[in-house]
Amino acid sequence: MQATIRRHLAWPPETVRLISDSEYGEYKLAVHNAALIVAAGRGVRLGADVPKQYLPLGGRLMLRHSVDHFLRHTKIDYVQVVISAADKAHYCDACGDLDLPAPVMGGSSRQASVLSGLEALAAVAPNNVLIHDAARPFLSGALIDRILSALEQNDAVIPALPVVDSLKQGDGVTVGSDIAREGLYRAQTPQAFRFQDVLEVHQSASSGDFTDDASLFRTNGKSVAMIEGSETLFKITSEEDLQRARSMLSDSAEIRTGQGFDVHRFTSGHKITLCGVEIAHEHALLGHSDADVAMHALTDALLGALGAGDIGQHFPPSDERWRDEPSASFLRHAAALVAENNGRILNLDLTIICEAPKIGPHREAMRQNLAEILTIRRERVSVKATTSEGLGFTGRGEGIAAQALATVEIAVAQ
Repeated sequence: MQATIRRHLAWPPETVRLISDSEYGEYKLAVHNAALIVAAGRGVRLGADVPKQYLPLGGRLMLRHSVDHFLRHTKIDYVQVVISAADKAHYCDACGDLDLPAPVMGGSSRQASVLSGLEALAAVAPNNVLIHDAARPFLSGALIDRILSALEQNDAVIPALPVVDSLKQGDGVTVGSDIAREGLYRAQTPQAFRFQDVLEVHQSASSGDFTDDASLFRTNGKSVAMIEGSETLFKITSEEDLQRARSMLSDSAEIRTGQGFDVHRFTSGHKITLCGVEIAHEHALLGHSDADVAMHALTDALLGALGAGDIGQHFPPSDERWRDEPSASFLRHAAALVAENNGRILNLDLTIICEAPKIGPHREAMRQNLAEILTIRRERVSVKATTSEGLGFTGRGEGIAAQALATVEIAVAQ
């Protein structure tokens, strides 16, 4: 049961609330915040050979940028993508290495596609949903934070920017009357709603003429709050937009490598945790958090690849918030920083150094756990073990050491 839940969630399974359904003898997972990415459009205005959301951008296909940003965000519990039935192969190219729920097939309009996605989300019944256009790849974790914060006090929230250019009405040849720009804003996505409210609004809609979900929401007499959007969150609709995006993310990404090393001594206990896997042992590892020496080394390796300091700077042992914290939280934080820097993890190589316990019987479980935490393929994760031939503190059985190398690809801004 837990593995099934994990494949749909970016947040760690230990924090997922399980609700017993006694009538059916099953369990349902409780999702607080879901992301719905709409990627069913054809993008005909761009004139490309494939829909624009599947064009290469910064070493990844455009859709993948939004998916990665939501997956890395610690407050997003579930990510659902809506696609066109004609784009299944393109979707596999973009996201086939991710353990996501199956994509939902969209409709003939954006509104119909959103409704299909919302009805699919009803199976997990999130409290809130963030609806996002796949053609807006420059989503940031900071904006998601501000949207979710505003949603705590409102039923719906959108990011928007004030119109700064003079507005003219005309026929494309001759200028007609002026339009006052005061009080006019450019709406962006993701737009956030209470899930049940926006689902009911979409189900009751009589036409498909609404250009965004906030418009449909307001037409039904509901209020929508506004927060400041971002100039980088523009929608790619033309070749000029695409070139602008590519100028922000050079398609010639650079490869970076980081190294991590950590040591924890043994203390009294009966089990240890390595790569999130509990192993029975005659000792425990001593540490402020859960003392997962392997994950600590991996976290430092990812931080090193970014030049972002070390684990102690981000999670100081003097801070009581991190006492007994699962080290998966630290590793997810480092992975989120990789995503925020428009990067992706290419490979992790971990070596655990100890006389005991034996790592071999647990190696594949460790690889799988790390791959799920980081939402990467297991083939990108290597876990090895060695002894120190009876030499040093590990040879004397006083503790365990781990060293790690992380290789990441970063799209370089021009």
